Amino acid sequence: MDLRRIARETCDTLVNYLTYQAFRVILDQLQETNPAQHIWLQHFSARYSFQYSSDYLQALYKEKPDLALRIMTVRAALVEDMADSLPEMSRTSINQANMALRRTMLEHLTQMSDPISEEESPPS
Repeated sequence: MDLRRIARETCDTLVNYLTYQAFRVILDQLQETNPAQHIWLQHFSARYSFQYSSDYLQALYKEKPDLALRIMTVRAALVEDMADSLPEMSRTSINQANMALRRTMLEHLTQMSDPISEEESPPS
């Protein structure tokens, strides 16, 4: 298991997701303050994938540097606001999800009869 690679890919995914969330914040702001720019940003963003946020921001910077800088600023603020709580929240979420799935699996394994075969048997 290559933990460095996994950590790097996880970080890349988080950066891409935070870029998307920053875009949504800016888009909401523009909807209220500048509808024309809101529509422009929506159309621009439909052409690029947030999966490659650095490419997205570079392309946006070439066309509208002010919007690219706004998204980068909001993205930085988001990561600062959640940096301390993210590791613990991640651990808790994964542990809770695993526990729920294990509970479901255990319930399935311990069922006395198969619900499908009960449906197929003729009524008494």
